[in-house]
Amino acid sequence: MGQASSSSTASNRETGELASSFDKYFKNVNVTSKLLSEENQDLIQSYLRKGDTQKAASVINAALKDIENAPLSIALTGDSGAGKSTLINALRGMGHEEKDSAATGAVETTMERTEYKHPKFPNVSIWDLPGIGTTNFPPKKYLREVKFAEYDFFLIVSATRFKANDAELAKAITKMNKNFYFVRTKIDNELNSEKRTKPRTFNKEQVLGKIRKECETELEKAKVTDAQIFLVSSLDVSDYDFPQMETTLLKDLPAHKRHIFMLSLPALTEAAIDQKRDSLKQKIWLEALKAGASATVPLMGLFSDSEIKKMEDTLTLYRSSFGLDDESLEKMAEDLHVPLEELKANLQSPRLMLAESGAPECCFLHSKEMPFQLPDAHGFSSFYVKRSLAVCLHQQCAP
Repeated sequence: MGQASSSSTASNRETGELASSFDKYFKNVNVTSKLLSEENQDLIQSYLRKGDTQKAASVINAALKDIENAPLSIALTGDSGAGKSTLINALRGMGHEEKDSAATGAVETTMERTEYKHPKFPNVSIWDLPGIGTTNFPPKKYLREVKFAEYDFFLIVSATRFKANDAELAKAITKMNKNFYFVRTKIDNELNSEKRTKPRTFNKEQVLGKIRKECETELEKAKVTDAQIFLVSSLDVSDYDFPQMETTLLKDLPAHKRHIFMLSLPALTEAAIDQKRDSLKQKIWLEALKAGASATVPLMGLFSDSEIKKMEDTLTLYRSSFGLDDESLEKMAEDLHVPLEELKANLQSPRLMLAESGAPECCFLHSKEMPFQLPDAHGFSSFYVKRSLAVCLHQQCAP
């Protein structure tokens, strides 16, 4: 009797610790990169506090399925020459000469939309829509024709000033409860032109401020207020407003769609790398918590062969999302004209070192920034996280 009571007390303590760990971790997750909806977060927290680990694990499992299977459709609309194709390739992390890249420099003549799948994440589709100026449709009919309901958000693209048609389209999109963003492309060309023509008085920030103000004024004339405008160069995704645009799009997406969008973004800036890292840390945390919760149920804490295979596939996907898979590294080495082994040897940054090992290993899932010790009766959750990182480090860093 006393033994049963002691076991029950220990179990209650363990589930209480799980609830506390969960609450502490997800309370500090940046809303921009949070993968769980508030509803799911509250539900999991409630079940853990009640000690109902089976229901908590069930909610986590359903949430993970939604995260892993979420489709994402992005619509780009703008007139011919606006730079849509270059922006599509930038969002897909592709060069113009790569197979299946969007053709650039072509004059738009079609009235049909064109789908471009992400090369590594087929759930992500970017749609090139004919510019509203190339059709004779009013905005509402135009949106129906291009199947507006299928897209998660719209990017209205222009290389010059935004026109009345763009503003009317934005208002129609708003009425249909979709998000839109104005993207002013080819900013680098504008700056280079200003610098060449006015070398003595050229001021980069002043020129950018002037362009932004002109965009805002044109849209305000058309009664489009509080518009989000991003000044970008699709040839330099680390400069101008490109990183800010990525962060805004992530923040505005539903929680379960943020993960796939984060993984699909080019890992070329500190912000993008940090966002990917935070997203993957949450994913590992949820998998570990699910394993820990399930481990309190007899015979449910052991990993099957299929689960281990899934973990290995997941870690391969993680490498790919950071551009550290073999195919990406081979392409990078070719582009830089350096031997592959030399490139791998230089994939070492003080910021990304795993200090505990004493070896220079490249790790985007920095162990010191993640609370790995999730309390559970059998230690399965801690094993899952540590094993995941061990495999990840081995695969990423071994030359």
